[in-house]
Amino acid sequence: MGVNVPLNRKLRMGLIGGGQGAFIGRVHVTAAVLDNRAALVAGALSSDAAKAKASAPDYDIADARAYGSYQEMAEKEAKLPADQRIDFVTVATPNHTHFEIAKTFAEAGFNVMCDKPLTFDLKQSEELLKVVEKSGVVFGVTHNYTGYPLVRQAREMVQSGELGEINAVRAFYIQGWLRTRLESGGQKQAAWRTDPKQSGAAGCFGDIATHAYNLGRYITGLIPDQIACQLKVFEPGRALDDYGTALIRYQNGALGTVTASQISHGRENDLWIEVDGTKGALEWHQEEPNKMLVRANGQPHRLYTRDPNAPFMTGQGKAACRLPSGHPEAFLEAFANIYTACYADMAARADGKKFETRNTVYPNVYDGVDGMNFITQSVASSAENGAWRSLKHAACRS
Repeated sequence: MGVNVPLNRKLRMGLIGGGQGAFIGRVHVTAAVLDNRAALVAGALSSDAAKAKASAPDYDIADARAYGSYQEMAEKEAKLPADQRIDFVTVATPNHTHFEIAKTFAEAGFNVMCDKPLTFDLKQSEELLKVVEKSGVVFGVTHNYTGYPLVRQAREMVQSGELGEINAVRAFYIQGWLRTRLESGGQKQAAWRTDPKQSGAAGCFGDIATHAYNLGRYITGLIPDQIACQLKVFEPGRALDDYGTALIRYQNGALGTVTASQISHGRENDLWIEVDGTKGALEWHQEEPNKMLVRANGQPHRLYTRDPNAPFMTGQGKAACRLPSGHPEAFLEAFANIYTACYADMAARADGKKFETRNTVYPNVYDGVDGMNFITQSVASSAENGAWRSLKHAACRS
């Protein structure tokens, strides 16, 4: 598939999933078009062909490009002229479908944006990595919390040595929405997330602990070495974990913890992280994303706010901002930052230029494999009563 044409236009987007009753598909589309760099032109919006067609008007997708399946979409889009076919596809479907969809489009030469976790299991993710490397497509994974300006600020501060050597990382993702068995009443989001046939080997840890783990990896760049984990099902009759905690040993000797819950009363979407270094420490909360605390013994605590005009902001922190200080900038904008960073590489690929595939500012397929390895070893460790398991994997990036 030839795509080497000058990119002086919007990228053409295709969407898999996101049909009526879905949540994350609409978020993807809103984020993807926020900066006017892309337009949604095609979709296979449901695994039910009739529902897929019926959902198309909700996104202003023309009948001719409202497909009944992702297979039909990949085949027909590939046959369109280069100036009409989609440039990339977004995979916004349950976990167990990611692999075949992403593989199909990558093999056809289409760039891919994929929801996390990357695949159903580690073996699939490793195979998908090979497909992506062979095809040369741009592949982004929407660990969207890495798109917040102050997360990118923290990353540059840590990796420039401002906090010194990193000794400890504590990451938490605490929710309460699955305190009762919503899945037994047919609630769509709860049903697939708690079903081993759709979610995979982990529930809470696969759904949200992966974000907490990824945030620590993204900010610090530390390479994981080993993990010991305990997962628990607290709600009787539930098939997958709804609470868990893991201890991580990093190769530089640092220790990390990841705690995730979906059964904590009153907690909504409380993702937060603390990083301790020899020169200082920082703390950031997703529910108050425009603030970050930086501390050093003997000094007043510093409160960083998201301000693109402030001299204390780093280059990546400033680049991730759209609004002046004092205007709340949050979830959708952070999500859009993942897309915008990927678009730069999609444009380079379309123009026949080389682009970075591994050490990118956005989470990529290697990060997706790293996340699947985290899930796999967490489940294995818990099954062995918290035994230490190796987290070493060739996909891990610094």
